[in-house]
Amino acid sequence: MDSTTTGIWPSILSIAYLIGSVTFIIGLKMLSNPASARKGNLIAAGGMFIAIVGTIFLYEENGEKLGNYGWIFGGLLIGSVIGVLAAKKVKMTAMPEMVSMFNGMGGACAMLISIVEFDHLVHGGAEVNVVAGFKALMAGAEFDAFTNVTGKLLVILLGLIIGSVSFAGSVIAWGKLNGKIKDFAFKGQHIVNLLVLGVTVILMVWLMVSAHQASTDDVSFNLEINNSSIHLNSGGSLAGLSAGFYIILVLSIAYGVLFVMPIGGADMPVVISLLNSFTGVAAACGGFLYNNPVMLTGGILVGSAGTILTILMCKAMNRSLKNVLIGSFGATATGGGTAKEQGNYKEISISDAAVVLRYASKVMIVPGYGLAVAQAQHVCHELEKLLEERGVEVNYAIHPVAGRMPGHMNVLLAEADVPYEKLEEMEQANAALPNTDAVLVLGANDVVNPAAKNDPSSPIYGMPILEVELAKMVIVNKRSMKPGYAGIENELFFQPKTSMLFGDAKSVLQQLVAEVKAL
Repeated sequence: MDSTTTGIWPSILSIAYLIGSVTFIIGLKMLSNPASARKGNLIAAGGMFIAIVGTIFLYEENGEKLGNYGWIFGGLLIGSVIGVLAAKKVKMTAMPEMVSMFNGMGGACAMLISIVEFDHLVHGGAEVNVVAGFKALMAGAEFDAFTNVTGKLLVILLGLIIGSVSFAGSVIAWGKLNGKIKDFAFKGQHIVNLLVLGVTVILMVWLMVSAHQASTDDVSFNLEINNSSIHLNSGGSLAGLSAGFYIILVLSIAYGVLFVMPIGGADMPVVISLLNSFTGVAAACGGFLYNNPVMLTGGILVGSAGTILTILMCKAMNRSLKNVLIGSFGATATGGGTAKEQGNYKEISISDAAVVLRYASKVMIVPGYGLAVAQAQHVCHELEKLLEERGVEVNYAIHPVAGRMPGHMNVLLAEADVPYEKLEEMEQANAALPNTDAVLVLGANDVVNPAAKNDPSSPIYGMPILEVELAKMVIVNKRSMKPGYAGIENELFFQPKTSMLFGDAKSVLQQLVAEVKAL
């Protein structure tokens, strides 16, 4: 924290913060391997617990403890109860919107911190290091006492803008994922989005310049020597800037809504990852404000990891990150691919499908959102084990953006205790598909659509896909022939090697298990 304290407690608190920062780094490293991910998560959570307890009981400012323990522990208790209950009750199908909502709460926290700190800056002044000031004065330089005010205002504004965009965007993403909010776009929306963002940035620059001018030209110094710092009361010199600050707040929220509203559901994993990185950066701004290494380390790790994941997601979908930022990313499109005459499809019965899978040498299962909706991951694992017992080699092909959030399918299958070694990434799976006897597609749609390779008019053209059509036979389980989340028809369904197996994924898999046992 940005306090000046003496004694043993600040030293112990610094050690607690160091432990917290180190555990974050170790935990993130362990999350890269599924075998150690759970342990890594617990280690990082333990570090966070140490940092929180240390802050509550060890932090001192001007010789005084935090106090307000009733409010602190009341908030911790309420938040913990809500978080635990929500996490235990949420279904795997609802996990993406829960992640989005939790991410939005992080953005809201950063936004509120900026609001509180701006109010403190306007009415409470700022602290400047005495040593630095006197050194500048002794050297004959003109010491701008309010440089600290200007710098602090910059961090406050960055936290406000990024946190507000993350909060508003995450709430819209939550609504779109659970179906409460529909895609909405209007002609020229990209231009409007850029204008809103541009005005926000211009206002931020104006506020910075005005604050610096007010602090140098219209200031009555009210100095209070306190330990090693001087308290500078800026009085009303910054109060006139409040209107501009809150206009920036409104514009930031509006931009968060505008840039997420037109985004199609199939592209939502990238958006969630991007908003997650925004929240991390906003949290890092809080770390700068309070000179808190734990907040700073956590924010940097979340922001950088989210940014890297966003870039990887964009690459996996052949999208441009620039289009995400201006709000044109993956909007539900109507193109040549949707109206194209596809021909006829053929169905396959449960018994015939069971025979194909039972007597195949190599089977590839492609999980999708339909598997999550039906909560069929456990019975899918049962079918996999049953086929393995009968000498069939079974693996899973995982597309980077299958489902509704990054890693959705990995988490889903891990819940069913599917061995991680059986999960093949897209490149590995595509290399194995030409030698695969049968592919069972469970609720996946856009990630196996050949239009991404064959139809330049398709909205998903250029997106890397799982090339399941290279296998000897493809069985696709869907509830109906309705288009997938991207709203476009799938050419795969009409190809000669493809057979449709209609029905709820859990019910179909249960019937397949029974049929395979009977063979």
